[in-house]
Amino acid sequence: MNNSLAKRNNQGWLFIFPALLLLTLFLFIPAILSIYYSLTNYYMLAPQARKFIGLLNYVNLLKDPIFWTSVKNIGQFVLLVMPLQVGTALGLALIVRKKRPWNTFFKVAFFAPVVVSLAVTSVLWLYILNPEQGILNSMLLKIGIKAQPFLTSPRQAMFAIIGLSAWQGVGYQMLIFLAGLQNIPNELYEAARIDGANKWESFRHITLAMLKPTSLMILTTTFIDAFKLIIQPMGMTQGGPLNSTITPVYYIYRTGFTDRQLGYASAMSVIYGLAIIIFTIIQRRITGAGGSQNV
Repeated sequence: MNNSLAKRNNQGWLFIFPALLLLTLFLFIPAILSIYYSLTNYYMLAPQARKFIGLLNYVNLLKDPIFWTSVKNIGQFVLLVMPLQVGTALGLALIVRKKRPWNTFFKVAFFAPVVVSLAVTSVLWLYILNPEQGILNSMLLKIGIKAQPFLTSPRQAMFAIIGLSAWQGVGYQMLIFLAGLQNIPNELYEAARIDGANKWESFRHITLAMLKPTSLMILTTTFIDAFKLIIQPMGMTQGGPLNSTITPVYYIYRTGFTDRQLGYASAMSVIYGLAIIIFTIIQRRITGAGGSQNV
């Protein structure tokens, strides 16, 4: 019996070994190296001059206005894109779940942005938002509103990116909500109708309540994906006008691989990684508490 148990344990370890290997190569080792390099003045063009400088990179980071601008941008992005994307996805799922002649077409149309490459999406939106010949500005001019700069405006550029991100991800979340809606028994709605509940009450007490696990999963994945945002499409390779669309991920990349200041970039990655871990734990505790109350 002990031999059988040991054999099963070995099979289990063999099953998870590829995942552990990948985590070690692409997560644990880079994390350890990042912590080490963050304590040095490592400049990639002069690696032989690398020396230990302690917490100087972290001190300089706290005084870096571009870093704080990137933090503000990603905070704005998270706070706006999550309700916009999730709310739109739920609304679309409620619309297309009923059998209508054109529903299949709309499902494909809404999901298409998910599978379209980022390069194609960027070209499409550059054409739509072009200040002079863009489709959106042409429509605005026809109703008496002057053309808007959108991507070239420090005030509007981030909102354009938020709209693009929500548009690109809403189709995938719509399908997840559709799957959740299909698991809600029709008997619940019939019972609510017999008890005199109106449509809003049925939506609130049945649809939203039954979709709570699905909604929490979508919110969690959207939250994590938002923090990984790196804006390079649509001609914004330098962080947009006046760094209005720069994000921490892109700033880390630019500092490390363009400016070659690997020590400073490592300090940023360590701080940003810790922030993501903390926010994820808080978010999971909040959603987990909500889920447990629902049960």
